[in-house]
Amino acid sequence: MATPAETRLQLYLDAETAILGGQEVRFADRSLKMADLAMVQKQIALLQAQVAREANAAGGRGGRFSQADFSGCRG
Repeated sequence: MATPAETRLQLYLDAETAILGGQEVRFADRSLKMADLAMVQKQIALLQAQVAREANAAGGRGGRFSQADFSGCRG
């Protein structure tokens, strides 16, 4: 089952494809054309990052910190 972010990401990817093909895309009451391509691509990047964060958190790799291993360093 897709998360809300994954669903939105797919909608924006579909919109990008349609816009690149010269078509107009409608999201509810908004109409997007070639001039809106940069906005669509920005949303794709934001949603891809969100989906990756959610996947990492679900896989137990979430969080803002990492643990460094300096055991191989001499000093």
